[in-house]
Amino acid sequence: MKRAALYVIAGPVGIVAYGLVRLWGKSDGVYGPGLDWQAAHLVALAGMVCFVPGVLALSRLLPRSPWRSGVVAGTLVGLAATMVQFGADIVEGLLAEDRAEMSRLGADFKDIPGVEGAFYDVVPQLFFLGLLVLAVMLAVRRRLPWWSVPLLLAGIVLPAVTLDLLPIGGLCMALALAPALPLLRERAESPVAVH
Repeated sequence: MKRAALYVIAGPVGIVAYGLVRLWGKSDGVYGPGLDWQAAHLVALAGMVCFVPGVLALSRLLPRSPWRSGVVAGTLVGLAATMVQFGADIVEGLLAEDRAEMSRLGADFKDIPGVEGAFYDVVPQLFFLGLLVLAVMLAVRRRLPWWSVPLLLAGIVLPAVTLDLLPIGGLCMALALAPALPLLRERAESPVAVH
């Protein structure tokens, strides 16, 4: 639990880094395949991995309940699907010689029955929805301030408008979750942690 606060912030920071590296990669007019594509997707994947212990740590600020368990499970399923998506993008970038081939490899993967819904259109959204519901639950329990919820929502919605807003979206997410950090540190230092 001592690293819980780090993971809660590292997830959004991964999104910020992904957005910044992506913008840098696009600056020369050629983004992917190549070092810029791989770097952007690797930092994004690292951020998603950090969200796993981060979500678990935030959930422990709430009392145990079937509702909490369901929200966490849905969030983690969405995270897993998002990780598969980034992993596929990384593999496609490694295998492709140019942007056209990378697009073809991506289309071939999405043509596999169920892949598009499971790893692109539907299931990954459970991560964002679950994180938002978790923030609402924390705000109701006064573990987060009320403004964390709309700020987190902005962080989720902005990149959906355009991926160029990923750095701002990640920053909004980090600021929304930051008020929980003292509670996570306090919980880590407590001799008895109550679930």
